[in-house]
Amino acid sequence: MSKLIIGLTGGIGSGKTTVTNAFAKLGVDIIDADIIAREVVALESPALKSIAQHFGKNFLLADGQLNRKLLRQKVFSDEASKQWLNSLLHPLIRTAIINQTKEATSPYCILVAPLLIENQLLKLVNRVLVIDVLEQTQIARTMRRDGNSAEQVKSVMASQISRNNRLAAADDIINNDTATFAEIESLVAKLDKKYLTLTKMH
Repeated sequence: MSKLIIGLTGGIGSGKTTVTNAFAKLGVDIIDADIIAREVVALESPALKSIAQHFGKNFLLADGQLNRKLLRQKVFSDEASKQWLNSLLHPLIRTAIINQTKEATSPYCILVAPLLIENQLLKLVNRVLVIDVLEQTQIARTMRRDGNSAEQVKSVMASQISRNNRLAAADDIINNDTATFAEIESLVAKLDKKYLTLTKMH
């Protein structure tokens, strides 16, 4: 019997971390695609060496770590570089995700991935939980959190799937526009019951 895997996604500033933390408090194993993406390019990793060979040593910081800012600028402005990087990293990330879901010990686990839909990770999950907020909420929250301008936030949003397309892929939705943490915990507790029931049928 395979494990029930819930894909949790949402646009920038939607409050994915808040919801994820509420599930973690209930003892649900969390697999975070962003953390895995950082791990596959860790110091001395084969992927990091490939990046340095392909783009140049200036894409490494003085301590040998990846210069994320420089790499982000490069792939944001150059489609061919983005394609090359994705073809290098996506298979590694996918393999690590699959391994971590197999190792999860809770009855179901949650795969948190901001780009769950864009990066074709839907095949790895049984259900999709979308954390949904209005676009103006995303902009306001992200500006407050990261100190970015509205233009910077909008350009990140433009690189993500549209809100309507994300909602179209959802099996479950948490509206996190005005919810308090207590309300989020209550919504998560309801979903937890539902998912535990589904694990028995899965």
